[in-house]
Amino acid sequence: MPSLLDQLLVVVLLLNLFCLGTSRIGAVIRTVAIQGMLIGVMPLLVHGGRTPQALLIAAVPVALKGFVIPAMLFRAMRQAEIKREVEPLVGIIPSLLLGALGTGLALAFSARLPLLPADAETLLVPAALATVFTGFLMVTTRLKAISQVLGYLTLENGIFVFGLLLVEAMPLLLEFGVLLDLFVCIFVMGIMLNHISREFSSLSTERLSALKE
Repeated sequence: MPSLLDQLLVVVLLLNLFCLGTSRIGAVIRTVAIQGMLIGVMPLLVHGGRTPQALLIAAVPVALKGFVIPAMLFRAMRQAEIKREVEPLVGIIPSLLLGALGTGLALAFSARLPLLPADAETLLVPAALATVFTGFLMVTTRLKAISQVLGYLTLENGIFVFGLLLVEAMPLLLEFGVLLDLFVCIFVMGIMLNHISREFSSLSTERLSALKE
């Protein structure tokens, strides 16, 4: 019977595909928030890690990714009056197929890695690789700035899953550093959203090329 950790990782993989398979930005924000909270509690399940350090590592991502950052993104979405990713560089169906292909390749590649037996028996590595790929796909194929922010969030979720392999030795400041960089990125993207919307009445990053003038 699969462990609770593996069951959560399967849900994470399904959420990746849902993000790629919908154009509704509000739905993607909620999905990435749920994914962030699920990944946030995983340090408590890895190696039986319920130490104060693991609790702190779990609490901060759950609060930031599950509540603070989604609230900021919903506010930006309402102010910009956008609801859908209308014309992505890669369509919804091709994106979904690429995501499924990336997940399959992640599973195949991780099976060839020289992992510790305890890590090889879980889906940590394939889930991390697939989530990073999903985030990269969202960043590079979506034109709306909010969608690209969501891609960064998904990519960071994958990096966080990689970090779970070292949860017992992972320096707390390193993880906080990643989260701080992510938080700063969200603020910077929020400023960009405001300026793009005000200047061009659009949130398509294609309009950024006009700023060169």
